[in-house]
Amino acid sequence: MADDEDNEKEKKPKGSLVTKILLFGVLPLMTMIVLVVATLFFAGVLSGGGDHAADTVAEGSENSDGEDADYEEGGDGEEGGEILPAIYLPIDPAFVVNFASQGKARFLQVTVEVMTRDPLMPDQIKLHMPVIRNNLMLLFSSQSYDGVSTLEGKEALREEALEVVQQILEEETGDPGVEAVYFTSFVMQ
Repeated sequence: MADDEDNEKEKKPKGSLVTKILLFGVLPLMTMIVLVVATLFFAGVLSGGGDHAADTVAEGSENSDGEDADYEEGGDGEEGGEILPAIYLPIDPAFVVNFASQGKARFLQVTVEVMTRDPLMPDQIKLHMPVIRNNLMLLFSSQSYDGVSTLEGKEALREEALEVVQQILEEETGDPGVEAVYFTSFVMQ
């Protein structure tokens, strides 16, 4: 019996040289390469060509007339003629309001985000969030189902929401601060 056990042990392969090279040489090397490339990509060192064009414009390249390409128009969110990047701030949680439509109870769920270019404005928006949420909820609940079921109605509601937010910020901070309001989700039922 002891001989049978020794024969079985001798018959089991102990691993080929190729398997050992793959397990202990190539596999760790490939893992290391993938990790380095991923790290460089997420760090921004390896990026697509689209970002280079944006960097060139942001640095103030010259246009075809030989003039500086920096924007020098007046308006909110600009300092020294340079347009600051957009900052998007979600107004969470989503608004859920109900309104009557032909005797039926209807519901509207809207997820709202505001856009500003002023780096100090997100803190002001968060500070005055209770008033902003209250006034937006009153605006949304005063709508009719037919009024917001069309694209034009949704766009008009978005403009009204922008005016509401700007009015609150103007009253509280002296600066309307918000350039746009976006509905990132709009569900009616």
